[in-house]
Amino acid sequence: MALIGRGLPQPSPAASDEALVRRALALLVDDAGHDVRPADCQADVPVAALVVDPQGRVVAEAVNRREADGDPTAHAEVLALRAAAKSVGDGWRLEGCTLVVTLEPCPMCAGAAVGARVQRIVFGAWEPKTGGCGSLIDIPRVPGAAFVPEVVGGVCEAPCAAVLERFFRAKR
Repeated sequence: MALIGRGLPQPSPAASDEALVRRALALLVDDAGHDVRPADCQADVPVAALVVDPQGRVVAEAVNRREADGDPTAHAEVLALRAAAKSVGDGWRLEGCTLVVTLEPCPMCAGAAVGARVQRIVFGAWEPKTGGCGSLIDIPRVPGAAFVPEVVGGVCEAPCAAVLERFFRAKR
């Protein structure tokens, strides 16, 4: 077990976590590394998110749409959580669900996941500048929190980071 955030142990990722992160990556790029996002999203930072129900079914998926929608809250995680809340039919509570993201959620998205009561947050690349799940700050494990999801980071880290590196290299 690796230590992250405030020195808390991090569980090892399951094989199913890797498959889910790879499924999220497939919302961004194909096997050859070509961008497969909708044309209106290609100016957005390439991040994808899934919400998986307790039975292992993907109930929502999204990519970043901040630039496309002109909405500062249109992060992939928030969009996926919103869609899952409508799909699951239990109101806003996503108990037993897993949020899967290609990049460590920011504080806003980490807070939204905790507020939605997801059981687990699984992510690919770490984000030391804005990460809200252990890199910069650790929203899911704030001392005294009433609800604490399991957090597993660094799943398929290299391919997730590579997508972001290509995007930012092309911008420069």
